[in-house]
Amino acid sequence: MIAKIFVIVILLGILFMLGSALRFMVTDQGQGTRVVRALTFRIGTSIVLVALLYGMAALGIIEPNSTPF
Repeated sequence: MIAKIFVIVILLGILFMLGSALRFMVTDQGQGTRVVRALTFRIGTSIVLVALLYGMAALGIIEPNSTPF
């Protein structure tokens, strides 16, 4: 249960970073590198989340759905 909450918190953080990048893009009007840094951090966090999910499934902490349909 704690693993699921942890994944949800990370997903909410990714959405927050996407929103902050949008705000930086609107307020900076193409000047500066805050948008690039925010999106780079978001992509890195997404990659870490996928690796974390794969690792938790391999260790048996979470169980993937065997019949998705």
